[in-house]
Amino acid sequence: MPKRIAIIGAGIGGLTLAIDLQRKGLDVRIYEQTPVLKEVGAAVALSANATRFYMDRFGMAAQLGDKWAEVDGLIFRDGRTGEQISRLSSREEYRRRYGAPYAGIHRADLQAVLFGALDPASLHLSKRMTGIDDAGPAARLTFADGDEAEADLVIGADGARSLTRRLLLGYDDARYSGCTAARGIVAPELLPSLPDPEAIQFWMGPGGHLLHYPIGNGDQNFFLVKRESVPWAEKGWVVPAEDKKHIEPFAHWAPAVVEMISAVPVHEQWALFYRPPLTRWSQGRVTLLGDAAHATVPHHGQGANQSIEDAIVLSDLLSGSTDWDRARTEYEERRRFRTRKVVDASVTVGEMLHLPDGARAQERNARLAAPGAFDRHLDWIHAFRADDQVPASPAVAT
Repeated sequence: MPKRIAIIGAGIGGLTLAIDLQRKGLDVRIYEQTPVLKEVGAAVALSANATRFYMDRFGMAAQLGDKWAEVDGLIFRDGRTGEQISRLSSREEYRRRYGAPYAGIHRADLQAVLFGALDPASLHLSKRMTGIDDAGPAARLTFADGDEAEADLVIGADGARSLTRRLLLGYDDARYSGCTAARGIVAPELLPSLPDPEAIQFWMGPGGHLLHYPIGNGDQNFFLVKRESVPWAEKGWVVPAEDKKHIEPFAHWAPAVVEMISAVPVHEQWALFYRPPLTRWSQGRVTLLGDAAHATVPHHGQGANQSIEDAIVLSDLLSGSTDWDRARTEYEERRRFRTRKVVDASVTVGEMLHLPDGARAQERNARLAAPGAFDRHLDWIHAFRADDQVPASPAVAT
């Protein structure tokens, strides 16, 4: 009887893993708690360390090219004056260097393209997992609607607020980063003052920053981050936002910033949490993937990209060996240092973007403007090839 794989969560990482495993002939079922396949959040920026797999391995260039916007460089600005501090790379240079695009896409559009490559019979919606019993000959999953399912391997790809992780640990280990965020999508005609609309841009200032980038239809996806001075953990991950309250700390910033964050209503405030590193990502027949294993703050824009890297490595290892215990150990060994470094760097970047006026902020600006800034600060993320981390032989090394 073929081994059965259950993936908990139909987000970007779970769908990517399922598609690749199914292409290799494995029996995969996905269990998603929502009744409709709808990704939370607004948009996502995908860098070459992830897009290369959708382009080359999955052959999705045509489908995604209609949905995403290739960003034309990375720009850092002073949030209050609008002065350009640094412009790193360009659309053409980035493609030439990494062989794949850096692009913004609405999460729902990306998810729809991925779903189109999936065996639709393998996706089970309205399946909110409530428990895992791993004591018998197979792992038994229970769901809120009373259904049950069995699997020989369970992959927890259920996001930053993963129930799978909480069941493995026995507690919730989320850490508050000290920041909250507001987000929105704005049509270009509402942004007459915006310079360089085709670039991904950081507008920096004491205690906060604005990140934005274009998506496929020309809209701008923005993420406005504010450093808080009071504890937050007991309030929850997402709370209702007071009308226009998010604008107040940035009301004196550059006109293009105020224009963007005032253009659409903001109904929710997001607390930015991350997860401490785990000693092990697996227990029994259960393994974690993506945010469930290493949730991070979004200041490097790597949450979805790291989930895609995880999926590629885990798929290659599982499909290349009959010893799945060894394959999962290898997966953790190959991914642990990389993801820990991304989490640590993302937290640090938040602090760097929010420096108060003074010598340290001036030093930051000089480093960003100096030749070779992309190489020093970002190349290690974008040049990484997850498939190079797996041996060319179909067998996993023992």
